[in-house]
Amino acid sequence: MKLLAGNSNRTLAGAIADYLDLPLTKAQVRRFADNEVFVTIDENVRGEDVFIIQSTSYPANDNLMELLICIDALKRASGKRITAVVPYFGYARQDRKTGGRTPISAKLVANLITRAGADRVLTMDLHAGQIQGFFDIPTDNLLPTPLLAADIRENYKKTDELMIVSPDVGGVVRARALAKRLDADLAIVDKRRSGPGQSEVMNIIGDVQGRRCILFDDIADSAGTLCNAAEALMANGAADVAAYVTHGVLSGAAYDRIGKSVLTELVVTDSIEQPEQSLDTCGKVRLVSCAPLIGEAIRRIANEESVSKLFD
Repeated sequence: MKLLAGNSNRTLAGAIADYLDLPLTKAQVRRFADNEVFVTIDENVRGEDVFIIQSTSYPANDNLMELLICIDALKRASGKRITAVVPYFGYARQDRKTGGRTPISAKLVANLITRAGADRVLTMDLHAGQIQGFFDIPTDNLLPTPLLAADIRENYKKTDELMIVSPDVGGVVRARALAKRLDADLAIVDKRRSGPGQSEVMNIIGDVQGRRCILFDDIADSAGTLCNAAEALMANGAADVAAYVTHGVLSGAAYDRIGKSVLTELVVTDSIEQPEQSLDTCGKVRLVSCAPLIGEAIRRIANEESVSKLFD
């Protein structure tokens, strides 16, 4: 088995390599003067089971091209099986036509990865589960629920005080799974989206009076939805509000918005590499490593074992 890392999240790739006790494959993933991507694999990969670790986070297009070119390089180097390990799958929010003459970009990206030569895809907490069906190759969608539930149990000893809150109706299934695992109650925020990155809270479905609320979502981009939902929960009598999110996109003024919000903390996995300076300045964002989860899934795939048993 070989592990190859792109440039999107070298820290996570190193942590996965440490978990598997396997060195990262020597390779050069660099740019020409005009910013074209160039890849050289410096080790023999002929007949090997190769896993490429590359999130397609910001800059999404550059990181996606790195992934595609790495796949092509490995294919031409006679790798036996190539698995694209994409902890954060970019373009996942464009999973359907939202209006006339709009693309389904998630399907396009799935086609690109498949046609580039990937034999398998391993990702985590897809924004929409049906994206698995966009691929014509085996695709494993890892669930972060056990990982985040363990962190909640460690930091919130009295789980009977907890209320798991979905920040919108679309995330109810995800929030319910976490609430069930923690044996906690569930509440829902009814919001209206007036435009991309803009939302307004209308109602809170559920009694949050005196409860310690945890907002649970898959992606935090501008963090506007989380901050507005936290304010609405506090206005409805919540004791305090924290947020757990799988993918911390955190673009634009997100860190500043979180720092000024009523949130006690925002916990995100390291599926997307976060700038150290922003973490230190904000002080409210905490990372939970998903390396053991992804590393164990890679080990099971390489050994032809069940991945779904990770979530039993």
